[in-house]
Formats: sequence, C-alpha cells, structure tokens
Amino acid sequence: MTSQVTKGLAVGFIMGVTYRKISSLLQSRLREYDITPEQWSVLRQIDQSEGLIQREIAERTGKDKPTTTRILDHLESKGLVYKQTGPQDRRSYLVYSSERGKALIRDTLPIEEGVTEDVKQCLSAEEYDLLVELLLRINDHVDQIIENKDRD
Repeated sequence: MTSQVTKGLAVGFIMGVTYRKISSLLQSRLREYDITPEQWSVLRQIDQSEGLIQREIAERTGKDKPTTTRILDHLESKGLVYKQTGPQDRRSYLVYSSERGKALIRDTLPIEEGVTEDVKQCLSAEEYDLLVELLLRINDHVDQIIENKDRD
C-alpha cells in the first residue's frame, strides 16, 4: 500500500491487512508441516510453558476461549499436545506438548524467525524496535479501553 492509497484508512484496517499478509506468508512456509499459524502460536506457548490451563493459553495467544478450545482439539488430534486433569480443579486441564509437538516446534521455529527477518528487511533496527514498542502500546491502550467499558 502506498501512502496515497492509505490516506484516510483506519489504523486498525492497515494493521489487519498487514497481519493477514504476514500470517499468509507464515502459513505458506508451514504448509508442509500440516499446521496453521494459529495452531503454531498455541503450540509454541504450550511448549514454552508446559502445564498451562486453557485460560492461560488463550490470554497468551490473544484468542477467545472457543477458538482456543478448537485449536487445542486440533493439536490433540494431531498428537502434538496432551491434556491432564488439574490437581486443584478436576474441571480444568493442564496442557503439555508431546514429543512430536516439541519436535515440530524445533523444526519450525527457524521458519517463524525467518518470516520475522523478512519483515525486518524493510525496516532499520531502530524502526523495528519502535514498531514493536508502538504496537505494544496500542495493544495495552485498547485493553484499558475495553476494561473500562466492561466496568461501565
């Protein structure tokens, strides 16, 4: 998108289009591993912190509960994760990555890192750091707006 095309477009629209393009790039590179970017991000969080409950996974990946449930079901059916009943609450499950899941993350982490490096090619290191800082600031600000609205 050129600056002429983006005049008047909302930042959320531009961010959404950019997200979909980056996600599509990652998806094309993950295709041979039979995993989507959404499934990969959930598996990555589980692999980094074994024994998470569904709510924690949803929070860490920015997904709602039904979407997280669906993704976990797919990952479990592929043999990439397994669930164990929580010791304190038998209604909740702790989720772990299987050996197959761990191997998939090891094999695909360089692919995800490569997509990030490809994106960085159009930015200086300072611009990339600023972009990440600004996106995190926007994310936190929108969270505060939503929390304040929920209290009203």
